[in-house]
Amino acid sequence: MLGDLIGQESGQITVQRVLAGEHGLPPAVEVSFAASGTLLGVEVNDLGTYESRVRPDGTLQGEGQGVLMSPTGASATWRGQGVGTFTASGGTSYRGAIVYSSGSPEFADLRGVAGVFEWEVDASGKAEGKLWAWK
Repeated sequence: MLGDLIGQESGQITVQRVLAGEHGLPPAVEVSFAASGTLLGVEVNDLGTYESRVRPDGTLQGEGQGVLMSPTGASATWRGQGVGTFTASGGTSYRGAIVYSSGSPEFADLRGVAGVFEWEVDASGKAEGKLWAWK
């Protein structure tokens, strides 16, 4: 069951590049971003990179990883996976799941919890996301 909204952030794509397809896979687009927001009520800066491939049906499959840090030094790493679509305005829209790892007390409530996210990117690379606890 979905739990409470535990995080929100907004940011910007910083780098994009195309990676060659391997082992019969289509090429991938690698995207790096910088975002800021809150997670469990803690202010955070989030740096992440994900790879996305267009599937035969025109949807997107992506997976990524990143690190976030609070102004006080609390940190966490994350790994996520999701599916997406292209939007009519030239952006992308993703839905997926994410897991965190952290030894920081501020993020202790992330232990043993999977998160589900919505992530929207417009044509200019502006990004916004929301995260709910999945309990």
